[in-house]
Amino acid sequence: MSKSAPETEQRPLKIVIGCDTFPPDINGAARFAERLAGGLARHGHEIHIITAAHTKKYGTSIEVHDGSKMIVHRIKSYPVLQHETLRYVWPFTLKRKTDRILDEVKPDAVHMQSHLVMGRYLSKSAKERGIRLLATNHIMPENLIKYSVIIPSWLEKPIMKLAWKDAGRILKRADYITTPTRRAANLLEEAAGVTGVLAISCGIDASKFANATPTSNQPPRVLFLGRLDFEKHIHNLLKAVAKLPKQLGTQVEIVGNGGERENLKALAAELGIADQVEFKGHISEEELPKAYERATVFAMPSIAELQSIATMEAMASGRPVVAADAMALPHLVHDGDNGYLFQPDDVDEFAEKLKLVLTADKDELARLSENSLHLIQAHDIERTLKIFEDLYRGESASGSESDDNKPEYSQPIGLLAPALHERVESLRARARELRERSVDLRERITDATEEVRDKIEERLEEVREEVIDRAKAVDQKLRKSVKKVADKANEVLKGDDD
Repeated sequence: MSKSAPETEQRPLKIVIGCDTFPPDINGAARFAERLAGGLARHGHEIHIITAAHTKKYGTSIEVHDGSKMIVHRIKSYPVLQHETLRYVWPFTLKRKTDRILDEVKPDAVHMQSHLVMGRYLSKSAKERGIRLLATNHIMPENLIKYSVIIPSWLEKPIMKLAWKDAGRILKRADYITTPTRRAANLLEEAAGVTGVLAISCGIDASKFANATPTSNQPPRVLFLGRLDFEKHIHNLLKAVAKLPKQLGTQVEIVGNGGERENLKALAAELGIADQVEFKGHISEEELPKAYERATVFAMPSIAELQSIATMEAMASGRPVVAADAMALPHLVHDGDNGYLFQPDDVDEFAEKLKLVLTADKDELARLSENSLHLIQAHDIERTLKIFEDLYRGESASGSESDDNKPEYSQPIGLLAPALHERVESLRARARELRERSVDLRERITDATEEVRDKIEERLEEVREEVIDRAKAVDQKLRKSVKKVADKANEVLKGDDD
């Protein structure tokens, strides 16, 4: 699953990707857009991102994301009420801006990542200019309504229906509509009234998360990584951990930030497990693989996942997953194979499934781990990139779905057959090698950068001293000149007095 660009005779493309959320935002949609853009840039394409500015500073600049340079057009934005980090673009002047950008860039294709604000106006600009348009849906009304204006619970269902209808109206403008899983595609077709939705995995570069550390429950450690918002149901994780036997000494690591953070801290204290739970906030890309590596099990209690990139990262790290049997999570977590599913909001069952992993012997942990590594192969980022490149070029959508939609992906595994075991081990070794090379390259770049920085600082210090010396010389010269003029003036004045 390396990132090496495929050999191709086809000319590079100009792609505009429109996002309501993009890094430094941390959420599934932002991370998918970043990795898609980074992969396409590595394949030699010219990538433009149109998104909200994440500070008061806005405009067009070259930014580096996922290790690749791309042109980012950041539009003036404002904070979203009821949310800690999200920002929105003022819609009434947005189309004028997307018109201008498309006229300047003249892209081969436009790919919108949301129908809410950016996609709503960018799609109109693209259609008016006859530019091929793709739309990927990452939105569920359940997530959206939580951050909209406060509404009575009896109005939520009617408003959800209206939200889906609105989504369908915008998405129908696209030449191709995609979403990460077949379950999500079926939901979108039924709820939004669209047809022909393609199920294309967000994809993952597994080499970033490969490690040689066997899954261990000594000590038992549960990891959650994601936004700390209500629909993630992290409160259920804390309640489930509180039900586990105290003698297990279970530790919980929660990575991410969001509106529920303080409530979750208070709940941990109320449940008497505050000393077992560590809230780490945001972590760097370098720290991310290490968080998965030290975990025994990854927990995903969310009820509104259209795929869950964090769950895929955990699988690529060779970790078992315990997840809610909701939306697209059963597509990743095959109950009894690479982890376990529990009924949403059933805290007792959640605790039991966690306990199965946290008390498993080495052989069972190795089986669960190996099955995660086997299943994640179907989500290779290179396959995802190839599908989107073909769609951007207007090639037939026939067969344009990722390998996780093949029948064999859904077959029970149990214990991997020897041939598959050897393949997983081989891929794991190769992925570890790529990760080590990547780390080594990053360290060399860091060392080189520091060396250059030191040289620049030394030169700046030399220049500073030189400037100070010259300034002193000029000052002395000026003082002498002023004194000379003053003396001459005094002589003239004395002469006048005489």
